[in-house]
Order: sequence, then C-alpha cells, then structure tokens
Amino acid sequence: MSDRLIVALVKAGRTKIRYPADLVADTGDRLTVRAPWAAEGVRDFGFVRFEPGDVFTEHFWRSRWYAVKEVRAGDGRLKGWYCDVTRPAVVRDGEILVEDLDLDLWVSGDGTSVLRLDEDEFAASGLAARDPEAAARAVRALDALEAQARTPAGLPGLLA
Repeated sequence: MSDRLIVALVKAGRTKIRYPADLVADTGDRLTVRAPWAAEGVRDFGFVRFEPGDVFTEHFWRSRWYAVKEVRAGDGRLKGWYCDVTRPAVVRDGEILVEDLDLDLWVSGDGTSVLRLDEDEFAASGLAARDPEAAARAVRALDALEAQARTPAGLPGLLA
C-alpha cells in the first residue's frame, strides 16, 4: 500500500469530500492517516473551530462502525476528537471509502465536554426504515464512543 491515500467520505450516496492523507499505520483492521483540514475556510461549530492549519490524525476501522479523528491546531495544541459514525471503512485502489451515517460525537481536548451531534439528521435520514440493522449498529457505535469518552482513558484508550 502506498504512503499516500485518498479519503472519500460518502453520505446518502454522494461524495461529501475527498482529500489526500498520509498513511501513518495499518494494523490490518485499523488504518491511521494524517491530513490537514481539507475543507475551504473556517468551519465554526460553536464548540470548536476547524480552520486552515489544523491537522487531523484519523483512525478508520475495517470492522468498526465509526472513525475517530484527533484534531490539533497548527501549533500542536489538542482541540479534541471528532468522531463520525460510519459503516466499516473499505480500502481499495489507494482509497479509504467511508460511508457517513450522520451521527457524530465531539470530545473536547480536556475531555470535559462530550457532545452527541446530528441525532436529528440521523432520524430524518430514513436509515432506520431502509436498513434497520445498520441503524441499530450506528446507534450502538455512538453509545460505545460516548461511553469510552467518559472513561478515565477517554478516546485515547481506543487507540492504545
């Protein structure tokens, strides 16, 4: 596998974003890549701002229903972790393909803020009616991420 991959995030059958990333590690199940903030300009969520200069260390699993992204400012300061609930990653032809299932979790760098995000989008997506098993797995994945975030080890405990 090359040291450079393309991450393709798909949502509702459409490519949401594609960006190059450097391969850091591949355990056979978990791929870790590093990439700069890939969108244009600043994205202010209120609880965090993603902006040019930020660096994302992203962990994708071939067997798990989520991705965990460590976010650091350009000066190296840890902003926190943004977690996407996804179907397991598919890796082929130099690309990591990830299907976003709407649910997200944000954990601040100090671990004091744990926010479940986009549950309204998930409910409106119709996934529960179209694919009840996938919807149930997605909810379980979000619950597991939140539970891990609230342990003393936090999300870094998943990555050890």
